[in-house]
Amino acid sequence: MMNKQARSGWWEGLPEGIRRQIDGYVLQDASMAAIRLVAEIGFVPDDIGVATATAIVSDRYAHYGDRVARAPDTPIDQESLVRRVGGIPGRIAAIEAVWDGDTVHDWFVRLLAIAEDPLVEHPLALIHWTMAVRHLGEDERVEGRHPAGVVAQGVGAELAARLAVPFHFASPDTPDDEAPRWWH
Repeated sequence: MMNKQARSGWWEGLPEGIRRQIDGYVLQDASMAAIRLVAEIGFVPDDIGVATATAIVSDRYAHYGDRVARAPDTPIDQESLVRRVGGIPGRIAAIEAVWDGDTVHDWFVRLLAIAEDPLVEHPLALIHWTMAVRHLGEDERVEGRHPAGVVAQGVGAELAARLAVPFHFASPDTPDDEAPRWWH
């Protein structure tokens, strides 16, 4: 993978139109579209892979900072979650937290309501690192745990208690996208 100085040089060598298109995606918080474009145009002749493309797009996010129109966080306050669950047809059998990850957000937790008859999962919230840190505040201690796991554990357990259903989070302390699921 290229170092930051090499990435900057590669960026400056791009035609203005392509730089504007990539920056347009970044400013709209469309990171995957930006990464895909960088990887496509950088594959030949520069042999840029997804890791370097991700780093280049990350540099552009850092360049624009607060000017990026970020997608809003999904609400994780209890009233909002209860309202979302209320819109799900059928009986809720459980609330589950499941680790997932990607090249942009790293590890994050999907908070799900599991409905029965038919058994279907309904997404309630996506809890990623920065959202979790904002939710916890500066003084909250996570003691080596991933902040998203800490928040998902607390929010999910409280929601499940309010709904009088089980809460399942197979791996609250360590990101693991292959941890056993509640309904499998």
